[in-house]
Amino acid sequence: MYDVLIIGAGPAGLAAAIEMKELDENINILIVDEYLQAGGRLIGQLYQEKDGHWWNGVEESDSLIKEIENHHITMKLGTSVYDIEQNNHWIVFTNNGVFEAEKLLICTGAQETTNPVEGWTLPGVMTVGAAQVLTNVHMIKPGKKGIIVGVNVLSSAIAMELAMAGVKVDAMVLPNNLNINKKEAIPEIVFKNLLSVAHMAPSLIAKLGSKFLFTESLKKLGAKFYPRKGIKMWDIPILMKTAVKKIEGDTEVEKVTLVDLYTNGKEVPNSERVVEVDFVCLSEGLAPLTELISLTGCSFYYIEELSGYIPLHNEYMETEVKNLYVAGNVTGIEGAKIAMKQGEVAAHTIISSLCKNTNTNINKKLQEVEDARNNAAIQFHPEINEGRKKVQQLWEETV
Repeated sequence: MYDVLIIGAGPAGLAAAIEMKELDENINILIVDEYLQAGGRLIGQLYQEKDGHWWNGVEESDSLIKEIENHHITMKLGTSVYDIEQNNHWIVFTNNGVFEAEKLLICTGAQETTNPVEGWTLPGVMTVGAAQVLTNVHMIKPGKKGIIVGVNVLSSAIAMELAMAGVKVDAMVLPNNLNINKKEAIPEIVFKNLLSVAHMAPSLIAKLGSKFLFTESLKKLGAKFYPRKGIKMWDIPILMKTAVKKIEGDTEVEKVTLVDLYTNGKEVPNSERVVEVDFVCLSEGLAPLTELISLTGCSFYYIEELSGYIPLHNEYMETEVKNLYVAGNVTGIEGAKIAMKQGEVAAHTIISSLCKNTNTNINKKLQEVEDARNNAAIQFHPEINEGRKKVQQLWEETV
């Protein structure tokens, strides 16, 4: 039996395992992940920091994996978990056997979400994350010329990566407005959310413009006068007043039909036009991947600022279920650096419980989480701190 079993070999899980070993080299840890390569969402990530430096997820992943090997931590990849039980300890059922542990840390990360578009089952349609992995990891271009459907923080960051790799992205547009209340299809809302990554744009106008649009009224005005032809970032037109109506092709993607939108998301009459492309990337964003945690009896709450349903937990990454801990994007969508710091906090909490005589500086780690959050180059929701406060309040009211 293991002391700690970690589900998820992404940034949170890897960082947690390394931190635990550095606190107590004798602790027995097992990491399992269904993917064949460790690193999780680190794989393929590449973006520019606010200070101009570049974050390379592949390099960071390689560094973490090397530390895992140096600490002789057992890691089983290609191992899917299909059931979890708790008796006096945790029992985890996988396709590679049954494993038992006293403590369970779940770091299953996030999953991509997409808006359905007519024709989205054609070969050549993929998520932006799939295009990212194809391009940055496997060095395969998704196609000769494509379009990204969904203008958000995730798709903007990946669009930059595709452009740097020489992939031709004709434009970024909004999803088809099937429901007027769907925020991903309303130009005014999309415009406000995208201001948080304007610093990544090579366009000086875009960078400076985002600094002046600091009030809600100015943001609304900015959306109203946003040019219909869009603003080019990384030589890609960002069309926040254009939506895709359908994707067409006989046996694969051949073209898309676009339509113009008013600021409130309603279609402009007689504005349809056709653009020839051979691939389409869909992106609504990310949501916490919580299916496995639901097997533990942990409570869930919907927190919009954290991008979906998340397990109830405190700042020490404990859940209300005994010996169950969480870290990373499964607790709310944020960047990889924050996930790693959360993993380290969980490590200190777990070690403090397992080894009463081990000195840990968890307050320092908590501050590092806050520092990483406040300095994040990419923030998936502008009100992330409000979302974290809601979770803490729910914890205090429930536990």
